[in-house]
Amino acid sequence: MRIPGPAHQEDGGLSAVADAGGLHRYQVRLHDAYGPVVRFQLPGADAVVSICDPVLLEAVAHLDERPPGLFAFLDPLCEAGNLQVLGAEEHTPWRRVLLSVLAGRPAHERHFAGFTEQAVLLADRLAARPEGEPIELQQELAALSLRMICGFALGGADAGTDADRVVAAFEEVLTEHLGRLYRVPRTDPRPAARADEALAYLRATVDRAVAAHRAGERAGPGDLIGALAEAGESPARIRDTVMVTLLAAHHTTGVAVSWTLHLLGRHPEAADRVGAELDRVLGGRAAPDYGDLRRLTYLDMVLKESMRLFPPGPYGAREATSDLAVGPYTIPAGTAVFLPIRAVHLNAAYWPDPERFDPGRFAPGAAAGRPRLAHIPFGFGPRGCEGAALATVEARLVLAVLLARLRFSPAPGHEVTPVERFVLWARDGIRMTVRPRGR
Repeated sequence: MRIPGPAHQEDGGLSAVADAGGLHRYQVRLHDAYGPVVRFQLPGADAVVSICDPVLLEAVAHLDERPPGLFAFLDPLCEAGNLQVLGAEEHTPWRRVLLSVLAGRPAHERHFAGFTEQAVLLADRLAARPEGEPIELQQELAALSLRMICGFALGGADAGTDADRVVAAFEEVLTEHLGRLYRVPRTDPRPAARADEALAYLRATVDRAVAAHRAGERAGPGDLIGALAEAGESPARIRDTVMVTLLAAHHTTGVAVSWTLHLLGRHPEAADRVGAELDRVLGGRAAPDYGDLRRLTYLDMVLKESMRLFPPGPYGAREATSDLAVGPYTIPAGTAVFLPIRAVHLNAAYWPDPERFDPGRFAPGAAAGRPRLAHIPFGFGPRGCEGAALATVEARLVLAVLLARLRFSPAPGHEVTPVERFVLWARDGIRMTVRPRGR
């Protein structure tokens, strides 16, 4: 049976994506029009098959290859080959090293006090701002997440690093190279020059961290640089891994927390319930202990619902290495398989009234009977996010520290518009006002 989809477009699907308002919207529109399995075009791949039904996704959950063309915009960040498209034989041992550092309770507990200190410093800074003065949460939280991952993965190699500048540099590079992928016409050479300068700054920053680690100045137990060196990775591969880890980690946690605070600001009844839970669990303390996190059940429900509505990574992709049967269709070997995470999360067959914010969807027992791949904010399978467990710990902690002390409200007159740029970012930021709780 032929896979349904729109007619062939000479521009490779660019105009269709633009007309929809971005790829994150286009994927939802496609599945609304053509059903759970759709064939369409994207820059970097002439034919792509997208699957938004979590039951049908099981047929591709084992895939461990990615289509190079769809990830070409990350090529400039890597010298020893794009880490997002490593072949399975090379990817598996590399992934194992990352998991040894990023996953597991002992590693998280070892760095929890440092995470808490960073979160409390941000809460102090926000609390000291004039009441009613808008803050740009996205930038603040991305910088906080970057400082956390530096301390965790690099053995504290963030000394002397300007987190705000690093975040801005990543945005400069991604904006330029995503524009090239989507063939955005350039008449002004200045953005490309700024992107080159930003990339040089990022590489120099990472090189300083690696050099300091080798000199024994900043070595920490279980840090990423040391683990990669012990695994025999080349200096270029170590730098590439650090670059991609900094990029992915600061985006994932910062974006997830930003969208969660955005939603709570628009649903004050949920914010009240989170505050009551924090009062009960913390008993007046400024921050939770590691063991407290599992007692913050409603906060966890809110975070999961936020990542359902606004998954930090709104899509992923794999490559079929052999013919695949997916429902009544056959996906030919070599086809790019698109994983439309946001469309999966908005599938009304599994999420009634899917665009409504309802943390109760994740209450204990609520997931019974729901397919395991109905909620996949970190992806799944052998290419799922290596830092998922760490990101979740960081997000819960930051939310707990901020919401125990502060109340967030939408900045008057500011419209928040999701756009996709490697992650589901807010085009003009997420501006909110802050006041102490109870006032």
